[in-house]
Amino acid sequence: MEQSNSNRETTRVDDQLLAELAPTGVLRAAINMSNFLLVTGQTNTGAPDGVSPDMAQAVAVKLGVDCKLIPYPRPGDLADALAKDAWDIGNIAAEPERAKTIAFSPPYCEIQATYLVPPGSPIRILNEVDVPGNRIAVASRSAYDLWLTDNIQHAELVRAPSLDESYTMFMEQQLEALAGLRPKLVEEEKKLPGFTLLEGCFTVVQQSIGCKPKNLKAAAFLKEFVQTSLANGFVTSLIQKHGVEGRLSAASSGA
Repeated sequence: MEQSNSNRETTRVDDQLLAELAPTGVLRAAINMSNFLLVTGQTNTGAPDGVSPDMAQAVAVKLGVDCKLIPYPRPGDLADALAKDAWDIGNIAAEPERAKTIAFSPPYCEIQATYLVPPGSPIRILNEVDVPGNRIAVASRSAYDLWLTDNIQHAELVRAPSLDESYTMFMEQQLEALAGLRPKLVEEEKKLPGFTLLEGCFTVVQQSIGCKPKNLKAAAFLKEFVQTSLANGFVTSLIQKHGVEGRLSAASSGA
């Protein structure tokens, strides 16, 4: 699908919007490098490449300014950096805890989160995970960790600094479940005979574009940008461009 011209053309921008989104003269876009579906590689210059960087670049085109991509190894690091005025927009999963300090656009992409359980596990369905005695390995401060923190009542959450480390901890400590994004867990299941990926999802991680809550014009602009990008097929075209069809989905709406 061709990218819509409306996502490649500069829009008419007033001074206040530029002051909110590009106060240094360029759009500083924070990119979460830990999401392998949204950042799928590097450009020839070594910059992050994928759906998330392309969305940020498209915002800059709309504004008529250059884009500086700022990579962060983990989403928690990205979220924390806003307090230091380190970025103007942040491509990160929307989540109620983060929404206390970040104004989010509607989601543009969605990814299911579920559990992987070891051979011989009595766990067969999602609601059998949250019981006393079960331990769930999870990447600390990921969007699904924040959801689990608010919703798990009986099982123990065992956190690791990163997704890969949560997998290592799950295996080495023989934990009862590994929480993660379904596409990544599908890959792990293929390499682990006897392990089971649970059907369904305990939450859907929604990827959005964030900005400072005080920047009201910026928030309205980003909302319209995402809605347009979904309606005209731009997000779908990026998913196809970067080869993540069937693993990353365009959000159902931009409302």
